[in-house]
Amino acid sequence: MENLVSTLNAVGKTTAVYESPDGSKVLILPHGGRILGLFAPQREENFFWTHPALASVESAQAFYQSSEWHNSGGDRTWLAPEVDIFFPNFPNLDPYFQPRQLDPGNYRLDHTIDGPQLVNDLHLTLSRSQRQVGLRITKSVGPALDPLRHELLSSGVEYAGYTLRTSLELMCPSSSGPERIGLWNLLQLPHGGEMWIPTYSKCHPNLIMGAVAAPDLAVGERLIQYKMGAVGEDKIGIRAVATAGRVGYFYPDGDQSALVIRNFFVNPSGEYVDVPWDNTADFGYSFQACNIKGNQGPFSELEYHSPAIGAGTGRTRSIDESQVWAFRGTSAEIRAIAHTLLSSDM
Repeated sequence: MENLVSTLNAVGKTTAVYESPDGSKVLILPHGGRILGLFAPQREENFFWTHPALASVESAQAFYQSSEWHNSGGDRTWLAPEVDIFFPNFPNLDPYFQPRQLDPGNYRLDHTIDGPQLVNDLHLTLSRSQRQVGLRITKSVGPALDPLRHELLSSGVEYAGYTLRTSLELMCPSSSGPERIGLWNLLQLPHGGEMWIPTYSKCHPNLIMGAVAAPDLAVGERLIQYKMGAVGEDKIGIRAVATAGRVGYFYPDGDQSALVIRNFFVNPSGEYVDVPWDNTADFGYSFQACNIKGNQGPFSELEYHSPAIGAGTGRTRSIDESQVWAFRGTSAEIRAIAHTLLSSDM
């Protein structure tokens, strides 16, 4: 962590460190509103993926001075529907563009009595309606103690975690407009692992983009296993009605193994407004997993959505809370934890 903080400070990117009562450390990067790193007590190894350019001052300087999207890595917050916000010429899929007022945005870092808080006020023009919306995104970090601390399953295993509270508010709500906007949190993790997605019932993922090879995807009665090591860009979506609200990503970490779990709330009665690019009437997706091995680098994304606010929802503000739990140990230890926290079908 110290090397990463030193590099970012050297190129003028302010950081902050939140330390949980259990010793977990969270590295916050206001540029992009990122939770850039998660570290177990007394360890320097990050559980998250960060951009390779951040390995040195020279490459980081060039990276942040470029006009390209500054995908620093870690845990970021975007907004849905993707087709309205990231495709300015939709239904034309070229270009795909990250609005700079959203990412990196203009986040300010506040230190509150409850911990650090990031706030970004922004305006977006939605591609299909060409209407502008004013929004406020607020993110705060708090502790998330080891969920197995009373179970004796993680004895000797490294643990780190945090709670992320994210809110989205319409600054100029209009009851007559068509806008529906939802929070979309994305966690970037080292490539080459496997996503384990518990479900309440058998659910066949929808292919959002790319092509997933048959051996890379196993769909069981209550568990989806997605091997994320292919070259290219592939993405799957899971419906809210089936999503159990807890997803894990397992990957090799040197001579050990790591498991990062996101625990999030799913409300099938809510309006999940992100849709496949080729079927904009297909609503209801609460979880997505994206495999990237191309120009942006090699990483895997664990993504979840929150129900939308705006026209027809009866809400002008959304408040979401999730936990990230990360473990590092032997493969057998980590798989035993996954068996308990994710699915007995492991």
